[in-house]
Amino acid sequence: IVSEASLQKDYLHETVSTVYFGGGTPSILEADDIKLIMEKLYDNFFIDADIEITLEANPDDIDEKKLSSWKALGINRLSIGVQSFFDEDLQWMNRAHNAAQSIHCIQLAQDKGFSNISIDLIYGVPGLSDDRWKANVDTSISLNIPHLSCYALTVEPATALDKMIKLHKKENTDSEMQSRQFKQLMQWLRSAGYMHYEISNFAKPGMQSKHNSSYWQGKSYLGLGPSAHSFNGESRQWNISNNSLYIKKIEGGEVPFEKEELTSDQKQNEYIMTSLRTAEGISLHYLKEKFGHTSYERVMNLSSVYIKQELMIADKDHLILTDEGKLFADGIAADFFV
Repeated sequence: IVSEASLQKDYLHETVSTVYFGGGTPSILEADDIKLIMEKLYDNFFIDADIEITLEANPDDIDEKKLSSWKALGINRLSIGVQSFFDEDLQWMNRAHNAAQSIHCIQLAQDKGFSNISIDLIYGVPGLSDDRWKANVDTSISLNIPHLSCYALTVEPATALDKMIKLHKKENTDSEMQSRQFKQLMQWLRSAGYMHYEISNFAKPGMQSKHNSSYWQGKSYLGLGPSAHSFNGESRQWNISNNSLYIKKIEGGEVPFEKEELTSDQKQNEYIMTSLRTAEGISLHYLKEKFGHTSYERVMNLSSVYIKQELMIADKDHLILTDEGKLFADGIAADFFV
């Protein structure tokens, strides 16, 4: 990763406004490893003075010594994979930490001066009652967490969980339950003063994730390391996932990636998919300017059906999903694809 930074010449003159240590478990890295990466980033790129530097961490990886080291290295935002504040849920999801560790690590991080903290919560877990789901959300609010990323439990094909469910050793997910708990989540967090700025993300005013927002706004980004993805507005590239081959290529002065040039239709579909998930929704002005009048008319015609169904509203220059519409976001976006 350190060597790759110096090889990414196409990005050297861009100002870096966010750094995100994620994808895997970066919290197990030694402080010296993170320090080396940060030094190389500052050596090779223009770094914004107000940069947001996020590190993903599991509750069982967080301790006082690591927090002090991370703070000293300039990390100013933590994303903690809490998932639930109940041991029975964590055991069902086969997580290594327990509920007490989650609460302790959050309070410890706050004591060490980390005010910009995000946690992940999972809803729709079999056996998760609405009362227990509310307790999870209430605990997050009481801990003064400024940012929540909340996801419905999904079962990926060919995973251990998928096999356990097929063998009837674990209960399957319930889509009605997940929809209900998502609606509850929106109501509870809105009442608590959180902004629902992206379908899965809620933040107190001014505490939105700058890094993730750049994805949804179509800004360019550079991914470093095996399997990391990059985007420059015109093409998408991804590094190979084989660690040994990745290292061998980097040592030979080559960044090992595959690349895809995006067509106008692909760019339009991506814009629709990402913008529709945000509180701002689809900008009709941007759509017309970027993709032409025909695309604008097509989207306007399609949107009329969803507006009548109260799944979408037209607010000045934007098409925005209603709370009910957010339940069908992926399907609505796909209907708008060219």
